[in-house]
Amino acid sequence: MTQTADGHTGAGQGAGAGAATATPPQGTPLPPSARSEPEPHGLGASVLPTDSYAKAQGTFPYAADLWADGLLWAAVHRSPHPHARIVAIDTEEAARMPGVQAVVTHADVTGDAAHGRKIADQPAFARDVVRYHGEPIAAVAADHPDTARLAAAAIAVEYEVLEPVTDPEKAFEAEPLHPDGNLLRHIPLRYGDPEVSGDVVVEGLYRVGRQDPAPIGAEAALAVPRPDGGVEIYTATTDPHTDRDLAAACFGLPPEQVKIVVTGVPGAMGDREDAGLHVPLGLLAMRTGCPVKIALNREESFLSHTHRHPTLLRYRHHADSEGKLVKVEAQILLDGGAYADTSADALATAVSFACGPYVVPHAVIDGWVVRTNNPPSGHVRGEGSLQVCAAYEGQMDKLAERLGLDPADVRARNALATGDLLPTGQTVTCPAPVGELLDAVREAPLPPLPKDAPEEDWLLPGGPEGAGDPSAVRRGVGYALGMVHLLGAEGTDEVSTATVKVNGPVATVMCAAVEAGQGFDTLARQIVQDVLGIDEVHVASVDTDQPPSGASGRGRHTWVSGGAVERAAKMVRTQLLQPLAAKFGMSTELLSVADGKITSYDGVLSTTVAEVLEGKELWATAQCRPHPTEPLDAWGQGDAFVGLAFAAVRAVVDVDIELGSVRVVEVALAQDVGAVLNPRQLRARLEAGITQGVGAALTEHLRVAKGQVRHPDFTAYALPTALDAPDIRIVKLVEERDVVAPFGAKAASTVPVVTAPAAVASAVRAATGRPVNRLPIRPQAAVGG
Repeated sequence: MTQTADGHTGAGQGAGAGAATATPPQGTPLPPSARSEPEPHGLGASVLPTDSYAKAQGTFPYAADLWADGLLWAAVHRSPHPHARIVAIDTEEAARMPGVQAVVTHADVTGDAAHGRKIADQPAFARDVVRYHGEPIAAVAADHPDTARLAAAAIAVEYEVLEPVTDPEKAFEAEPLHPDGNLLRHIPLRYGDPEVSGDVVVEGLYRVGRQDPAPIGAEAALAVPRPDGGVEIYTATTDPHTDRDLAAACFGLPPEQVKIVVTGVPGAMGDREDAGLHVPLGLLAMRTGCPVKIALNREESFLSHTHRHPTLLRYRHHADSEGKLVKVEAQILLDGGAYADTSADALATAVSFACGPYVVPHAVIDGWVVRTNNPPSGHVRGEGSLQVCAAYEGQMDKLAERLGLDPADVRARNALATGDLLPTGQTVTCPAPVGELLDAVREAPLPPLPKDAPEEDWLLPGGPEGAGDPSAVRRGVGYALGMVHLLGAEGTDEVSTATVKVNGPVATVMCAAVEAGQGFDTLARQIVQDVLGIDEVHVASVDTDQPPSGASGRGRHTWVSGGAVERAAKMVRTQLLQPLAAKFGMSTELLSVADGKITSYDGVLSTTVAEVLEGKELWATAQCRPHPTEPLDAWGQGDAFVGLAFAAVRAVVDVDIELGSVRVVEVALAQDVGAVLNPRQLRARLEAGITQGVGAALTEHLRVAKGQVRHPDFTAYALPTALDAPDIRIVKLVEERDVVAPFGAKAASTVPVVTAPAAVASAVRAATGRPVNRLPIRPQAAVGG
């Protein structure tokens, strides 16, 4: 299939290859012909994702399928070195190649030379120095994708290769890699009495590797020049307004001359297409006057986007003789890579949650994030929280071993609850049923041992037909507690705007919240169905002509954008009911809407929503803005977070202690969800989060040696497959509503991502007796006695 920039599809490979037909909007529900039974609707129902029909039929509007008349293809020339001085750039040979229409470099950036989500420190194209392997230096537009790639390869760059700084510990003393220096942020957190000591002290050194978001659909985009000298960019971004503003600044254009249109998002575990892709593409489109498309291959994808921060963590836990925590000391060092991106935010999360969901009366935490010549780090689901969870849970296992206590008992004795204080001084005002969650996974039955099954039927570590010896297999059970914050932090202004329009029996929601797999489009339909009693609800596609709604992630669109949709729908509901209430001399509060019917409290009035709406058009626009937060102060204190969510995970593993191979047999999850809005969708999100966490624990690590990314493909970067995924048991969902959140719901998928790796590591410790202080777990760490 091909798709034009105006949202139409055709059967051929180019313009005019067949009659175009309209693509169903992303928020279109299943057509009646596709339903075997009446579709459930409203909040609390297990509603299918709104995009499921389009994906099943192959009509989902992925950016990689976009097409336009006169299309050119783009390719980017990237640095082969992690650190080098650029002596000269020669584009003449590339420009002379048949089919090449334009070549752009830093000299063609007419606006701001650099961009960045928090700090504008990353050049659109490297000018004098390259700071990481894969940094863009030039881009080419040609009439065929192969021609574009050949022309990009023909660009000659003369380098003076410099020694890269790849060890973040050495970045403090190294020569500055950037005019702003190597230190991006330092947070010293001091809470309680720093001189206090406990009866028992355990220490640990932990390392967390570089996990890639690895979207199944690689990055792609199409830029189309506008008559006013601007450009429209069709792309699968999850933060369109920020990307629009950054690109416009680099183009030297006002934001209204740059429009971002969001296409279907093929998976987003972190940031996807951003200004680093949009700026070269937009420059080429404006230079040539033609639509220009880029579709990255897997190697380019690995090199172009940000990764999880590799982290070094040193911990010292103090406790009394009964296992109650007295003090936590920690030093946390994040490798931010070459540029800042969202590293400051990740550090704030890591430092604030360094003690975990436990009551800690005294804390001395220092956190740093530094620049290196490694690939840039940025937003990946659970950033900051995952790294410290692996470390503090390792410490809880060490403490239990030192005291001769059950690891789960030690966790239970220190569990955080509502009303307790975080080490940042913030009071936990939201529901925090940490002890209840731990009890639920402890009490769940364990999976049976395969001792009664024939030996040939055992699924051993290493997979079917593996070389494992059943007599070398040991089973381990481990526990972990995790926490994440919801929405932005440290004074981030969270706001979303939504419009709900009703025309007869059909409602349309307009909101710039990007559907990135989290289920916002489905939730928006459910909200309107619940509030207005209208079954047919469409969600309009997203572009930057709409008011901003913020980036996808941390439950933002469930809370903030969902809240805006609910408020707008309730305003329309008031418009709907006021004439009836006035006619019958009663307040609108005495009328209820349910299952498409309007009834009064006394049953005197009963009519259908469709009858009342016939021939009418109603609409309303509303905003949702949660209560404000504040930045951490000079000692790491402050009310920095809007809300929190918690989970408990029990992992059961089988380990071949001779080979060091690990099989995760089962993961049991208990989670604080606030309210279940869509059971089917919630379960899918939780299972996906656990599976991603298992990948972080065992297989996912982007190898970088001396700044060079090694084997950036899926042969070397091992994502968990169906064979690797464990049995997942959701043993308890605690529905204690957060009163300040719309619907009382909390973010779902991030908490298991954060907690599952620590639980798997704990289980491997139990099976092997080894310390297991690195993620992902290497085979040599799982060889036991």
